[in-house]
Amino acid sequence: MRLALDAMGGDHAPAVTVAGAVEYAREHAHEVILVGNEALIEQELSKYSVRKNKITIQHAKETIGMDEPPAQAVRQKKDSSLVVAAQLVADNKADAFISAGNSGAAMAASLLCMRRIPNVSRPAIATIFPTLAGYCVLLDVGANVDCKPRHLFQFAIMGKVYLEKTFDKKNPRIGLLSIGEEENKGNELTLSTFEMLKNSPLNFIGNIEGRDIPKGLADVVVCDGFVGNIVLKFGEGVAEMVFKLVKQEMKAHPIAWAALPFLWTAMRGLRKKLDYTEHGGAPLLGVDGPCIISHGGSNAKAIKNALKAAARYAENHVNAEIAAEIEKFEALSKC
Repeated sequence: MRLALDAMGGDHAPAVTVAGAVEYAREHAHEVILVGNEALIEQELSKYSVRKNKITIQHAKETIGMDEPPAQAVRQKKDSSLVVAAQLVADNKADAFISAGNSGAAMAASLLCMRRIPNVSRPAIATIFPTLAGYCVLLDVGANVDCKPRHLFQFAIMGKVYLEKTFDKKNPRIGLLSIGEEENKGNELTLSTFEMLKNSPLNFIGNIEGRDIPKGLADVVVCDGFVGNIVLKFGEGVAEMVFKLVKQEMKAHPIAWAALPFLWTAMRGLRKKLDYTEHGGAPLLGVDGPCIISHGGSNAKAIKNALKAAARYAENHVNAEIAAEIEKFEALSKC
């Protein structure tokens, strides 16, 4: 398997991307293709000892910055690391594309180079969200700020397939994020989507509220990208606040330090569950090639885990199953 990594993408590239690629290459038999400025990548690679057939370099002379307009940048910078990496997948020279760079540009490049899976209306960014029951998949978290019921319905199908194929979750429960559990609660988008999901063979459990997400009531939580991104960023903020509050309380009550060894063990497990670097990145579901979009501030561990996520996605043939499921539901809707 060959994984194309945008080596110039991210706040700390190429140092962090190269380090993450090296860590991954040392643990797996797959080849990592580092795409970007060859001289800069070689400079970083010289710091490590790794077999040359495990990591190769594909030169790309341009870089897309985090603040550049995504669509415009992708059209104008065809020789950017991000576009070249996506094109490698489109040309069957790589099995998956990973980037911690401009997320909008990563999506635009994926659509431009790899296109959409047949019958998929819109791609969606799916993220793993921690819950009391383990994890759930939340989508969309930013690819589409304006959606139609058909889009959300397909998000549910793609989220279901992703969980089934990569996490071996059988018949996942699908919840529609809304402002109330009742069937008549919500806006025009959620009300229409509710009817579509209710009348489908999917394991639809109905509307769920924001507070239900961390409870783990649903395995797949469906919403538009505007709402999903707010939920995601709010969750990140709450997690950060919790750890800071614990530190503040410890400082305010010195006697609590006696329990530090026990508390630290518990907090370490909690931090791991809430740490985005454990999952590495979020898949862009619906494009015709595995694509993992990582956090711009990713460290080497996050890059390594993003490569793992990309390999798992490709190995489990997620896109082939999405195509089959979408086609099946398209046929049912015409009956």
